[in-house]
Amino acid sequence: MVVGMATRAHTDGVRLAGQAAEVRREIGNDWWIPLVRRLSRGRWRVRGRPVVRDLGSPWQDTVASERTGWRTRAAWLHGEQVFAVDYRVCRRCRIGWVESPATFEPYRRCGLATAGLLALRADHPGLTWHTLGGHFPVSQPFWESVGSGVPGGYEQGPLCPHVDRG
Repeated sequence: MVVGMATRAHTDGVRLAGQAAEVRREIGNDWWIPLVRRLSRGRWRVRGRPVVRDLGSPWQDTVASERTGWRTRAAWLHGEQVFAVDYRVCRRCRIGWVESPATFEPYRRCGLATAGLLALRADHPGLTWHTLGGHFPVSQPFWESVGSGVPGGYEQGPLCPHVDRG
């Protein structure tokens, strides 16, 4: 029974990875939050975090719940988020950053992260891609694999002056 469930999860995950270019986007942007924070010299803070919600599409692009000004690209299956990565782009500097890619255990090794990052790059062509933090030794093979042939290679890179950490 467990083997059958694992096979089903893998099959569902591979099918979902194949749909990564079909993304529903949540309209809305919290671009004004860093502006107000800057104008108030850091005295104003957002209370609470955006709620992660299912938009009814297998792949979704929404406001990030953990980082102000960032977005989340996520895959949903059977009403559950099975993959997510936060990202931010600066069109002026032609740089993109991704942070905290995570795949729910039964759906790992199905190509969700690779497909999600590929679709994200396709939506933002011509950017150099980085991450903010160092990579854990256990995740190094993942980053080498998804960064192969990608400008910037998802190497650690600082934010530009136009973007804040959130």
